[in-house]
Amino acid sequence: MNKKYDVIIIGGGVTGCFIARELSRYDLDIALLEKEPDVCTGTSKANTALIHAGFNADSNKLKGRLNVRGNKLYHEKVQHELDVPIEWLGAMVVAEDEADIPKLEAILENGQKNGVPDLEIAKGDRLYELEPHLSEDAIAALYAPTAGIVNPFELTVALANNAAKNGADVYLEAGVEDIEDKGDYKLVKTAKGDIEAGLVINAAGLYADKIANMVGIDKFKITPRRGEYYLYDKKMDLDLQTTIFPVPTKVSKGIVVTPTDERNVLIGPNAEVIESVENKSTTREGLDEVMAGANKTIPGLSKKGIIREFVGLRPAIKETGDFLIEASDEVPGFINVAGIQSPGLASSPAIAEMVVGIVEKELGGMEKKTDFDPNYQGPPKFRHMTHAEQAELVEENRDYGQIICRCETVTKGEILDAIREPVGARTVNAVKRRVRPGAGRCQGGFCEPKVVSILAEELGIEENEVCLESAESKLLSERTKAPLLKEVGK
Repeated sequence: MNKKYDVIIIGGGVTGCFIARELSRYDLDIALLEKEPDVCTGTSKANTALIHAGFNADSNKLKGRLNVRGNKLYHEKVQHELDVPIEWLGAMVVAEDEADIPKLEAILENGQKNGVPDLEIAKGDRLYELEPHLSEDAIAALYAPTAGIVNPFELTVALANNAAKNGADVYLEAGVEDIEDKGDYKLVKTAKGDIEAGLVINAAGLYADKIANMVGIDKFKITPRRGEYYLYDKKMDLDLQTTIFPVPTKVSKGIVVTPTDERNVLIGPNAEVIESVENKSTTREGLDEVMAGANKTIPGLSKKGIIREFVGLRPAIKETGDFLIEASDEVPGFINVAGIQSPGLASSPAIAEMVVGIVEKELGGMEKKTDFDPNYQGPPKFRHMTHAEQAELVEENRDYGQIICRCETVTKGEILDAIREPVGARTVNAVKRRVRPGAGRCQGGFCEPKVVSILAEELGIEENEVCLESAESKLLSERTKAPLLKEVGK
């Protein structure tokens, strides 16, 4: 790993991967460092997966301006270049009290000021035309057709693979342990060895303040905000048409009810300031708050049909409540991209665009590659194909005829594709993020042993070396008969 780069990006979340992909358009040597065995293992994997329209964005804040620009970039570029599920289902902010109507009008005015197109305040029959499952108490809603949903796992993986395809080096399990400022360059010490670069970009999410501290920057502190979620089985009888918000408060957008790209229903999050960036435990109080909040807009929701509850942590900068994206005045050659909380996913293409501009200024110019390829094609989705398309695929490769995950109809061929990509899956959850075995009703009860076996064979390791997510989460100890055989051998 002893190599010198022009730019090192620390953090393999959606922000870091977007930055790596956009910088790979230029004639630069780029390295992306991620401390875990896969990209998309922090904030990017546990969120509401929304591309916010920007109607509620504060244009006086950086995150407000980048939200609106990011939404536009998803529409104009990202959805056409990357093979990633993005659907423009729109979003509704629902009022159930006459006193909330002025709030909707204020949000409408703010959205129009921000340049969000085609906003309307819907009333009467129009409400239930947009979303038939709305509460009977709904009296009006702001509707934004340009809001969307995206698969954040597939998006982040696509960005990392596209960056790698265009020359970026992606290092996994390469946690940063220290950074030394050598004047003309930074020496970055990682779990995989030392690496050098003229510029370092800190996109480390929940750990961004700790990375900044390594070079003597202490101007900001990450305060994690915990949000809890419920995820429903896709087979439940609730075919939502759009994303539903309540009227927001000063501190929160409220409990959201939304379909996912695979037509599960997702509800949450609440918002709680916590101390530890490692605290990803759900709470009974928090989950009860999520359920109660969701029932205000979509009544009849219960715990029946829930297949997963989880927590997402948002890396907020409490003092400003805004993104921090800037080249450091204190440490030349160091760029902070920190505090990327909601609407970070929606803003990420615009964040990358802004960072590219900062890098260009820091380097005194950059030259575009003539052979940059912006396109990425992921593994085929067998479950979404027609029978004729499935038959054709199986005829080409018999691995696509072997169903590994029954809940999600995932084939061995798709799992092998996920492992063999440039930034390929190395853990059970990494396979799950890419092609969904274990994401369905049984949550891996049937398919997980088969995924472990495929990973072991492809990676050339023993099955008891295969991890769920990280090195601390090995699934198997030894074969059940191994101790007996050892004893007999004596």
